[in-house]
Amino acid sequence: MRLLISFAALFLSVILLQLSSGGVGPLDALSGLALGFDKQDIGLLGSAHFLGFFIGCWWAPRLMGSVGHSRAFAAFTAAGAIGLMSHMLVVDPLAWAVMRVASGMCVAGCYTVIEAWLQAKVTNETRGRAMGVYRVVDMTGSLAAQMIISVLEPASYVSYNLLAIVCCAALLPLTLTTVKQPETPTSPRLRPSLAHRKSPLAAAAVIVAALSSASFRMVGPIYGQEVGLTTEQIAYFLSAFVLGGALAQYPMGWLADKFDRRWVLIWLSVAAIVSSTITVYSVSYGIAGILIAAGLFGLTTFPIYSVAAAHAHDFATDDERVELSAALMFYFALGAIAAPYIASLLIDLYGPRALFLLMAAGHAILVLFGVTRMRARPTPTDRTRYTYAPRTSFLIGRLTGKSRTLGKDE
Repeated sequence: MRLLISFAALFLSVILLQLSSGGVGPLDALSGLALGFDKQDIGLLGSAHFLGFFIGCWWAPRLMGSVGHSRAFAAFTAAGAIGLMSHMLVVDPLAWAVMRVASGMCVAGCYTVIEAWLQAKVTNETRGRAMGVYRVVDMTGSLAAQMIISVLEPASYVSYNLLAIVCCAALLPLTLTTVKQPETPTSPRLRPSLAHRKSPLAAAAVIVAALSSASFRMVGPIYGQEVGLTTEQIAYFLSAFVLGGALAQYPMGWLADKFDRRWVLIWLSVAAIVSSTITVYSVSYGIAGILIAAGLFGLTTFPIYSVAAAHAHDFATDDERVELSAALMFYFALGAIAAPYIASLLIDLYGPRALFLLMAAGHAILVLFGVTRMRARPTPTDRTRYTYAPRTSFLIGRLTGKSRTLGKDE
């Protein structure tokens, strides 16, 4: 309990960051539609967010080394708040894209600082409890962030100003804490080839995971409006996806530790294709059918990143794990940068169901690739335990403690 109390400031900052950064994506989509932006412009905003996210992941460890944790956190938070408050001052899609780069940098940079702080304070004995609470806090904040658009008016300066205030409030718990700042961690080398070399299937799977997650989160509001959902219903639609993903973590973790992870990835993708099809046809069954389908889609797609990460770590040595986690994050960022723009373009050309047809096609390719990879080599007998891996920073590999292994009989 004393450990969790000492991390209370960090966890409060996580919740506030999630509320501000998680709320701006759907708010931007609805605001852009209200202001007459093209669907491709709205997709570009989602892509710009993940471009900023990648820049923040790469730059944050270096900035911490130069100015320290608290100042780095303050700098990234200020960038995010400026990006939020500037929206209604310059109503232009390209200007908003630049602002979303700032928002993406903010969330990646701040999470990097928080995770570096956590890593410096936990021990092997307390790591499990600290990470368990961290995951719950992160998921809770993400779920609440999807709901926040139900009370925010699109294309309103007040709405963006409220998100900026929440973003600035995230400064207070961390900068006012009396806990001594840790020493700056060494930043992992970014070697994308490491992930492909250790597991081509894992690298492909995290790209497909990004295709599903980034497209749904950033373009989902367009889909919701196209099929006739109200703003409040769109908030429930996005929240159902996150809730489904949260509920999937334990059973998918058990399956990933019990069976060949390649089969788990393959069957998750098969289930994702089925859930994509169900979501397309759920419109005929009203809002209840749409929400159930969104939850099912989250259930089948959310765990893919963590299963892929666990599979990749099965082939890694302990001194490669941090860099491997960073490499997997790099592939996720690549997919997340491209996915929203492509999804919005396809919706504009072929209608709202094109969003889920795109994701179903990505998972179909992953199924074929997974079957091909199963013929290339056997799965290791000693494997790392499955751990839910948030896509938050390049330093997450230090926190997940993947050196624990499963024996042959487990």
